[in-house]
Amino acid sequence: MERFYQNTAVRTVLALVCCALWGSAFPCVKIGYQLFHIENAGSQILFAGYRFFLAGVFTFLLGCILERRIITMKKASIPYVFGQGILQTTLQYVCFYIGLAHTTGAKGSVINASNAFFSIIAAHFLMKSEKLTWKKIAGCLVGFAGIIIINLEPGAWGSDFSFLGEGMVLVCACSYGLSSVTLKMISDMEKPVTITAYQLLFGGAVLILLGVVSGGSVYGFNIKSSLLLLYMSLLSTVAFSIWAELLKYNSVGRVAIFGFSIPVFGVGLSAIFLGEQVLSVKNLAALICVSVGIIIINRKGHGINAS
Repeated sequence: MERFYQNTAVRTVLALVCCALWGSAFPCVKIGYQLFHIENAGSQILFAGYRFFLAGVFTFLLGCILERRIITMKKASIPYVFGQGILQTTLQYVCFYIGLAHTTGAKGSVINASNAFFSIIAAHFLMKSEKLTWKKIAGCLVGFAGIIIINLEPGAWGSDFSFLGEGMVLVCACSYGLSSVTLKMISDMEKPVTITAYQLLFGGAVLILLGVVSGGSVYGFNIKSSLLLLYMSLLSTVAFSIWAELLKYNSVGRVAIFGFSIPVFGVGLSAIFLGEQVLSVKNLAALICVSVGIIIINRKGHGINAS
């Protein structure tokens, strides 16, 4: 399995599949807010909880089928996997769902792309094998320039930039970037599908609890809305499971670098499903900056693991 996931073509295809699925989540969340009549933060968090707890159930069942047994964790792994659930699911998606409710799907997807750069920076401090180089720093700076450009418009850093909107999406990106590194660090404790299943179940359960305590409610279940929730849960099951496998057998940099494609998919799908205006010089420049940042970091020569 190690050689399979380390194959360049396999890694590229699987990472892009994950990013395409995550990119599709941006318009799906927006549509879900309408179908489930979600209007406040408590309901947004509860909606996220339903999605990720259900994703955990699907991942658990998948793991049981693959392993042909009930998948369990060693006692020593429990605090680490549950901590991963708080960081990767609870914290990340509290910020994601609240933030996306206060910004456009296109803008949110570009800001969220910074998770790749947070992963690279966090890996430098937490893992001896993945140190920052000047090339990586240059790539990070160019990538973050894209985040600034997407907000360059009259009043962008005032009325158009808010902590509840763009700020929360940026915190979400930071949380996810760090969680990629911690997932890599605990990947030898349990099989990836086991870690993914239990972190989603625990993180999702905490989200549900927070949503209920905050007075949230989710209603309007019908065939259309239920299928949307089912799709969102399944995309998380597939994407998180594959991503965990890729991180187990590859360096954080080699995997996280594909995060640049999330805004490409997010912006395109937001345009298709939400009718958002995305064909502008500003958005194109932002996407180019994010993409160029990745190319600088991953350029042939020193490679992503260069120190």
